[in-house]
Parts: sequence; structure tokens; C-alpha cells
Amino acid sequence: MPIADDFAATRLKPLAPGILLAFLGFALGFGLGAVFGANEDAIKGKLKADADAVLATAYEGDAAKAKAVVDKSWVYMQRAHLHAGVLGACALSLILLLALLEPPGWPARLAALAMGFGALAYGAYWMLAGFKAPGLGSTGAAKESLEWVAVPGSGAVILGFLATVALTVKALYFKRAA
Repeated sequence: MPIADDFAATRLKPLAPGILLAFLGFALGFGLGAVFGANEDAIKGKLKADADAVLATAYEGDAAKAKAVVDKSWVYMQRAHLHAGVLGACALSLILLLALLEPPGWPARLAALAMGFGALAYGAYWMLAGFKAPGLGSTGAAKESLEWVAVPGSGAVILGFLATVALTVKALYFKRAA
């Protein structure tokens, strides 16, 4: 078997779920950038229309408050684009580092899965919060309603990163002599 095939089979395949999720996070970031470039005005229009639909109730007729929430929602959309792209790229690079260290055991598999999941979930959290806030009348309410996405997503990225650091230190400094 050629070296590349052996590497893919023994090192990358066990980490495949994390790699796929990291790619999806990365794709979300790229996809949002493309959608924003082609449809920025339409997206901003939808956010404004959602706020206008509840102007009398959620905003008590205060157009300035609605505008502030719509503007902040657009910032959340940009945040989704950046977080998904950067976390997806970081997750993918760290997963590849895990593949280079040694044949992946269950700690590396869990770290890869956590980082990939977190990259996708945390980027999606900001996008969902951006879309939800104008209809709720508050960015705070939107974020609070989506904590179930944000907390596991951000926690997974952090835990996956810390596990990768620990596994890297172990492989580089504490590897047993053969």
C-alpha cells in the first residue's frame, strides 16, 4: 500500500467525523460570505421586515430601537461568517496535527469530533441569533434563546483545543522509548 493510502486509512479515517464537521463549519463561513456578497441588501431587508412586523409590540413603536436591533443583527451575521470560517479552518488544521502525531486513539477522535462540531455549531449560533433577534425585539433575547447551541458549540471547541494541546505535548515530550 502506498504511504499516502496508509496515512489516509490509519490516521485520517478515524478522524473523519471531525474532519467532515470542520469542513462543514468552514463551508458555512465561506457560504455566508458568498451569500452576503450577492444578497446583502436582501438579507438586511428581511431583518428590517421582521422587525417591522413586530414594531408595535416588541419595540413599542420605537423605530430607533428596531433599527438598533436590525443593525446589531447584521453584525451577528458577519460574526457568524467569521467564526464559522476561522473555527472551521483552525479545527481542520488541529485535526491534521492530531493525525500526524500518532495513530489516533479515542482521545484524538473525541478531540477532532469536538472541534469540528464546535466550529459548525458556534458559527450557526451567531447566524441564527442574527436572524431571530429582529422578530424578538432584542439581540439579548435571541442569544438567550439559543444558549443550547452556543454553550455546547463553544465548549466543544475549547475542550477539543485543550485536548489537542495535551495530546501534542504528550506525543512530543512524553512518548515512551521503543
